[in-house]
Amino acid sequence: MGLEFMPIFKEWAGAYDDTVAGGDREYAEVFSNYNEMLHMIAEKSGQTVLEFGSGTGNLTISLLNAGKIVYPIEPSAEMRALAQSKPELEKVDFLTGDMENFPVPNDNIDTIAANFVFHHLNGIEKKQALKKYATLLPKGGKVIIGDTMFVSQIRFDDVITEAMKAEKLTLAADLQREYYPLLPDLENYFHEAGFAVKFWQINTFAWIAEAVKK
Repeated sequence: MGLEFMPIFKEWAGAYDDTVAGGDREYAEVFSNYNEMLHMIAEKSGQTVLEFGSGTGNLTISLLNAGKIVYPIEPSAEMRALAQSKPELEKVDFLTGDMENFPVPNDNIDTIAANFVFHHLNGIEKKQALKKYATLLPKGGKVIIGDTMFVSQIRFDDVITEAMKAEKLTLAADLQREYYPLLPDLENYFHEAGFAVKFWQINTFAWIAEAVKK
């Protein structure tokens, strides 16, 4: 369920915002154009958003600034505390849950969004999650995912090799440990769940997938 990675977030929580701002050399390229990514997800979202892996609340803020109603869900107590310490989010109710097990708001959700979160699920879990999301959304509802993705396994392997040659060993280990999707696989998962999907590349690592329920 991705919860095996919880100890990482307990340790990383305090440095997360600095990392996405480019403060960690190993991850600077991964989070290049991070703010633009947040704005693009918010722009593409509908009016009422269920947000998974809200973390320190960066996407939550972008969604609220765009006038959306947001229900943020985050499994890490440390991340939730950091998010609610931000003045813009002190009145926001951060819900406890993960991408597979979560409270369903008593509202008409038209968008499910997540940024740098979906890679915590393996392939089977990704497929199951998308089918579950489809049951929550109306026709025309959206799933919008920003994440590290790769166009092919060859490209994925090349990026790991490049990271190791550059002595970015933490990044290389991360890429090998988690479940970063290949675009063709993710496209198939969306189609199986009843979505049409488009992809936009944000940087060398990151893409946005915008899926619309048929």
